[in-house]
Amino acid sequence: MNKPRFTPEFKDEAVKQVVERGYSVAEVAARLGVSTHSLHKWVKAVKPTKDEKQAAELIEAKSEILRLRAQMRRVEEERDLLKKAARYFAREPE
Repeated sequence: MNKPRFTPEFKDEAVKQVVERGYSVAEVAARLGVSTHSLHKWVKAVKPTKDEKQAAELIEAKSEILRLRAQMRRVEEERDLLKKAARYFAREPE
């Protein structure tokens, strides 16, 4: 017996119903006439793995660190400038 072949568009729509719209795999599988096993495999194929999630979080954390370091440098420069200005204006007039 031949297995039914599903188009990539059909698979994408089925996965969207599970991932984005929040329907259960069993509900979508029954509605579309697909086995739950196949739908689980399709969903698993598009979901990022644990390693991919950790890598994405690491990249996000590194970019945040770089942004904060740049902000800190700018704030330190402003602080130093304000210190110089305070010393200048704190001098006694001659």
